[in-house]
Amino acid sequence: SSAIDACKTSNGGCSAKAECRRTTPGNRACVCNAGYTGDGIVCMEINPCLESNGGCDRNAECTQTGPNQAVCNCLKGYSGDGKRCTYISLCSQNNGGCSEFATCNDTELTERTCTCKRNYIGDGFKCRGNIFQELLRDSNTSRFYFHLEALSIRDIAGPGPFTLFVPRTDVLNSDPRVKDWVAKGVMAQVLRYHMVGCASLLYSDLTTITNITSLHGDQIHIHYSQNSLVLNNKAEIILSDAVGTNGVIHVINQILIP
Repeated sequence: SSAIDACKTSNGGCSAKAECRRTTPGNRACVCNAGYTGDGIVCMEINPCLESNGGCDRNAECTQTGPNQAVCNCLKGYSGDGKRCTYISLCSQNNGGCSEFATCNDTELTERTCTCKRNYIGDGFKCRGNIFQELLRDSNTSRFYFHLEALSIRDIAGPGPFTLFVPRTDVLNSDPRVKDWVAKGVMAQVLRYHMVGCASLLYSDLTTITNITSLHGDQIHIHYSQNSLVLNNKAEIILSDAVGTNGVIHVINQILIP
């Protein structure tokens, strides 16, 4: 009679994930399939991720996809094939979104800090130098800058602090009186009437003041009502609080006349 095949029925009692091998007559051995581990009666899937991150880079995530199979994916902030992942520097592109006058520092994963450089002030995303430089950088105020330069008025390049009320470029360009003032030699006085020394006054400060003295010597009258700040009952502040290292710039929609 033929020997009893111990593997004949229900895989010889071995795990479904095992191979039943006949040994001596009536006996068998259970061997787990590739990718599985155990005694053959019980076979468990091998998770390669449990040992040395499945061969993935330490900055990668190992994800099991099957018995003893896995994929490696670089973590956020890193690039590569998963076996090798390199840090992506945020600062390496476009200064990390920081101001051109700021230093970008990669700190940790997908994080960076922006710090304004020496002689600049701001939050790192917007950094301003002294208000004299800043006038030139904004088209709203650049015309005022050119008038100051033409007359060598350099007061506001000093340490300050100053508060400037700058008539917008289009106003200075279109007001016919400007040519007269330049011709008569009084333009310097008009310009100085738009500057206040010894104080860096923000919009919120101005709402509480009624009069301030300009560098020209004459007073500027301030009136605040209905969320609007008006100087000398005619010039309204339309842009405010451009803070530089030595003062603050406000843009107005009319020229102040001493």
